[in-house]
Amino acid sequence: MAIIVFQHGELVGPGRLGLTLRDHGFKLSIRRLDLAPDHPINRNALEDFEGGNLIPTDFDNVQGVIAMGGAQNVGEDHPWMPGELAFLKAAHERQLPLIGICLGAQMIAHTLGGQVGKMDTPEIGMKTVSLNPIGQTDPVLAGIAWDSPQYMTHGYEVKQLPGGATLLGSSKECKNQIFKAGVRTYALQSHPEFDRAMIEALLPHEKDFCARAGISEGDLRAQIDKHYADFARYADRLCVNIASYLFPLERKMTA
Repeated sequence: MAIIVFQHGELVGPGRLGLTLRDHGFKLSIRRLDLAPDHPINRNALEDFEGGNLIPTDFDNVQGVIAMGGAQNVGEDHPWMPGELAFLKAAHERQLPLIGICLGAQMIAHTLGGQVGKMDTPEIGMKTVSLNPIGQTDPVLAGIAWDSPQYMTHGYEVKQLPGGATLLGSSKECKNQIFKAGVRTYALQSHPEFDRAMIEALLPHEKDFCARAGISEGDLRAQIDKHYADFARYADRLCVNIASYLFPLERKMTA
């Protein structure tokens, strides 16, 4: 069995979340739907997993699903996106652990009936995310400060949550930062998977967002320097919580 990870770009892999899940004994199968099926990353995934499809045709060996971030946006014409959206919805309906990060969070919102759209101003840098009373008592967010710095880089947002979803946290610029749907579906607009190296690798690609948000690269780096230690501590705690609480213990023991 494996956790299916849909990665949508070279620089937005599972990062610290992937390392934490592997440390807890889980196996990841990383899929790059934006690349050709015979790309080495995809060949390795398919060799490791029964069946021959980048999007599994059943859930027999699927332990959970993670949808990562990416430069793409919901509503754009990407040939692979409808298939992934359908798979995310099916995983949610089966109450499998389902985690969406940034683009992945927006895809979950969209496929479950919410609304996603472009922001007037991108959210970029270390931003304060505040947990509401429900988020403050959610086990997956246990140990996270009620107001914590989180790294953001997105120009689209969840405008309206899906029906029945529960808001857990917000930032000043983006109301629907963290939400939960059903039993084991969690969506986060921020990037808890980022370590310092991943942030540094992305910085050269953030010039457009910085310009539109009215922040200089120097100010962005100053934010990162000031808040990274706290961000990393809370991100590590969240990743451990996901590995410990979101995935059923009996599934791990029989994997």
